Amino acid sequence: MRKIILASASPRRREILAGAGIHFEIITSGAEEKSIKTDPAELVEELSYIKASGTDTLVKDSDSVVIGADTVVACDGKILGKPESEEDALKMLTLLQGRTHQVYTGVTILYGGRGERKRKTFHECTDVTCYPVSREEILEYIRTGEPMDKAGAYGIQGLWGIYVQKICGDYNNVVGLPAARLIHEAKKLGIDLRNSGKENTSC
Repeated sequence: MRKIILASASPRRREILAGAGIHFEIITSGAEEKSIKTDPAELVEELSYIKASGTDTLVKDSDSVVIGADTVVACDGKILGKPESEEDALKMLTLLQGRTHQVYTGVTILYGGRGERKRKTFHECTDVTCYPVSREEILEYIRTGEPMDKAGAYGIQGLWGIYVQKICGDYNNVVGLPAARLIHEAKKLGIDLRNSGKENTSC
């Protein structure tokens, strides 16, 4: 039975996959994630492929399925990655409060035999609307340290969740991986993710 490999060290993606009943291993390549893309959909698709392809070279099982993913937040077309400082986080969250923004996650599936490796790349977009939030509330949130490793400087599943008024789209996509879409796209490729890799007990 083929192995499922997650090319990400993100604990949130790990939790989503495990919660979907998928058995998998985690292998990351440490490949340099660089892109000149300015369109958020194109950017996350390219970065997801970089992650997946870098990991694919490390995988010994030629019939394995490698999944790479990358998430960014965009507001007014401006891409918001992970904040570089608390001041950067303050700017991002101030921009997002009281309005609607988009969360994009790109996903790449690498599959097939080693001599005929195939690729499926797609992205999912979710609209997120935040309530108005005061500067003091934003600073209090930043002091928790939670925003610093997250695209857009917040985690919807964490403390910032109380400021989210509504979402339109896939909740898991905002967390970091559109599991339902992933399973659906894999099925179209003839891959049943939930019944593959069950001999693995690492997750």
